[in-house]
Amino acid sequence: MGIKKVKPITAGRRQARFDDFSDITRTKPEKKLIMIKKKTGGRNAQGKITVRHRGGGARRYIRLVDYKRDKFDIPARVASIEYDPNRGGRISLLNYADGEKRYIISPIGLTIGETVISSKNQIEIKRGNALPIMYIPAGIAVYNIELTPGRGGQIARGAGNEVYVMGVEGKYAQIKMPSGEIRLIKKECLCTIGQVSNVDKRHIKLGSAGRNRHRGIRPTVRGTAMNPVDHPHGGGEGNQSIGLKHPKTPWGKPALGVKTRNKNKASTKLIIKRRGRKQR
Repeated sequence: MGIKKVKPITAGRRQARFDDFSDITRTKPEKKLIMIKKKTGGRNAQGKITVRHRGGGARRYIRLVDYKRDKFDIPARVASIEYDPNRGGRISLLNYADGEKRYIISPIGLTIGETVISSKNQIEIKRGNALPIMYIPAGIAVYNIELTPGRGGQIARGAGNEVYVMGVEGKYAQIKMPSGEIRLIKKECLCTIGQVSNVDKRHIKLGSAGRNRHRGIRPTVRGTAMNPVDHPHGGGEGNQSIGLKHPKTPWGKPALGVKTRNKNKASTKLIIKRRGRKQR
């Protein structure tokens, strides 16, 4: 993948940076592996808005991606590398030896014609292969990692993400997260070798409000531009900074740097080193 610029014929296009899609080999998805994405407008089952600034946008199909990689010991050939509008990374279409087709999150460097496999036993350390983390040497980059064996990958699925295996001791393996956090996970958890594709996604610039609307994101108003009745930051004559002692959310809760993690969360004991400088 690469990033391309265009002629600055408008103010928006002057700042915009686009994906050139040079790594895409197929434009239409597999029909049996897609479903219509229903739009909610950010509302829950009660009709209440739980996610703000959602509405409109281009129509999309959900690609049914295999996070579990539970088709064990059956080799699969990579048939295509495809674009998924619902994620940053690319997806690969796998054709298994028994005829089944599945999508997986594509790692960097995976090409058409390569063979990948998933297994609960020790197999070759090769990009795209999935195996338990206890069989992976220290220092190897992995992604799509399970937190609970058999539940499917939940960690490191975004574009460019990778997690490093630090070692295995006892019932747990140590992994270093993209944030710098080091934590323990059960050594039976599956993961995929490699780094998620489309690393350059972070360099894309939308450039205009219209491109954000195509993504289904409506305009976002600053709290300082509102009235006091609408936001804790509102009110004041002219351009006022946040007049309160601490920044707050629209609902009056502390914001910007305040820790929100529950101290009594069960997984806290599995975190060896928190992200940032603080050592636990």
